[in-house]
Amino acid sequence: MKNYTKLGLFKSKGRLHKEPLNFYRSPFQRDRDRIVHSASFRRLKHKTQVFVNTDGDHFRTRITHSLEVAQIARSITKYLMLNDDLAETLSLAHDLGHTPFGHAGEEALNECMINYGGFDHNLQTLRIVMFLENKYLRFKGLNLTYETLDGLLKHNGPIYNLSKIKKLIGENNLKGKINFSKYPSIESQISAISDDIAYNNHDIQDGIRAKLFSLGELTEVTFFKEILKSYRKNIKNKNKDILIYQIIRDSINLMVKDIIKNTIQNIKKNKIKNTLDIYKSKNSIACFSDKFNKIDNEIRSFLRVKMYNNKNVLKKNNDGKKVIKKLFNLINKRPYKFINKKNFLKSDKYRVISDYISGMTDRYAINLYNKNK
Repeated sequence: MKNYTKLGLFKSKGRLHKEPLNFYRSPFQRDRDRIVHSASFRRLKHKTQVFVNTDGDHFRTRITHSLEVAQIARSITKYLMLNDDLAETLSLAHDLGHTPFGHAGEEALNECMINYGGFDHNLQTLRIVMFLENKYLRFKGLNLTYETLDGLLKHNGPIYNLSKIKKLIGENNLKGKINFSKYPSIESQISAISDDIAYNNHDIQDGIRAKLFSLGELTEVTFFKEILKSYRKNIKNKNKDILIYQIIRDSINLMVKDIIKNTIQNIKKNKIKNTLDIYKSKNSIACFSDKFNKIDNEIRSFLRVKMYNNKNVLKKNNDGKKVIKKLFNLINKRPYKFINKKNFLKSDKYRVISDYISGMTDRYAINLYNKNK
């Protein structure tokens, strides 16, 4: 196997606040450890992925999803001899900014903040790691490397409209170290595609567990139908719960293989020689082939119809939105009852309220809502 080490970021450009290097850990290992030890990461344990945390102990939450993304990203980067520590860090941190109640909660909070700069969970992740986690005497935030900040900012690719960044982060706070119009590192791209692989496959598994659709209905997706064929002889004799585990394992394995193969082809086709070439590229380098892009879209469509638009899921989402909006109005009327006055000294009132609500777990938000009905 060709060594692609040159493409990976193993030396850091540094941090917003200078710190001495650590003899025992690389800068990216330290970033990962700071994420893992943060309060925001711990709270992901009780934040919705699709099913509200109170629905059951076996459905995925944001923390289990983040761990699964990190495992997939690390496998891919390890094989390609890239910086698996950076990929793992980005994967563990990418969902820190999510509100309670998943994307429904984000929509509700964005509606509440529409006249005050809006809300965006990706940029909220940056607010958390740059300003809100407060554990160091010399600076606020976690003081992560520029490479980690760049990867988190550009989780969805280059950014051309900087209006939200100016409002929610402040361009000056990044000290001119981020080139927003360039692609992120290959490790960041791998983390982002690993996110897609993880939530598509594990939402399938959770959907079956929740009885939103059956194993038989899953064969409406040609990709899963082909996988299922190889186990036809075992279907009657084996536990169907075990069978779905096997199907999801095979699905993830096939997707990971496609990413690795397609990434290597893209590196050769685009004559990528080093990290700078990754940044300068006009397209994502770590991505699915055309064949697997179609598979990915087919799975998304299936989940949209069978799971995300399911009436019970939609009801839970609407209940979550109701809680968020009620809490926003409640806290807006009497902010000092809920939030320490010191937090309002250097930040806009509404942004402080938004930070507070977005940091809540599902159950904390529900309990606070019930106490103040």
